[in-house]
Amino acid sequence: MTGPRRKSKGRRLPMTRSQVMSRVRGKDTGPEMRVRRALWAAGLRYRLHAKTLPGRPDIVFPSRRIAVLVHGCFWHGHEGCPRHRIPKSRIEWWTAKINRNKERDAQVRGALAAAGWTVIVLWECEAESQAKVEELVAAIKAVPRSSRV
Repeated sequence: MTGPRRKSKGRRLPMTRSQVMSRVRGKDTGPEMRVRRALWAAGLRYRLHAKTLPGRPDIVFPSRRIAVLVHGCFWHGHEGCPRHRIPKSRIEWWTAKINRNKERDAQVRGALAAAGWTVIVLWECEAESQAKVEELVAAIKAVPRSSRV
């Protein structure tokens, strides 16, 4: 007599590009969560993805008029970063896509600045550096709160 029968997991097929892309999140990404945890631990309170602001910044400090954008190096085209590489298939499409993202990022930064907001961009690769995150925390703490919100 043999032991209990085990269900076979079967053969796992590799995920298609569509399945991989469907798992890419726009909110609550790893780098964003690292930054948010550090800000919270430093006693800084913020709002998330403010719908009333252009581009819905990742982290907003209304009393200090600061908007923090945590950009993924691949999606936002971080020049000089090893994570920013164009895939080898459909090079033209990916180049156009990332260039559109960069153009939109510039428009959002401009609109926020025109509305009187200080915009801070933190790249995914920088969010991994504790020193860079601490630098961000110090920069935000250095800006005094205004009485109007």
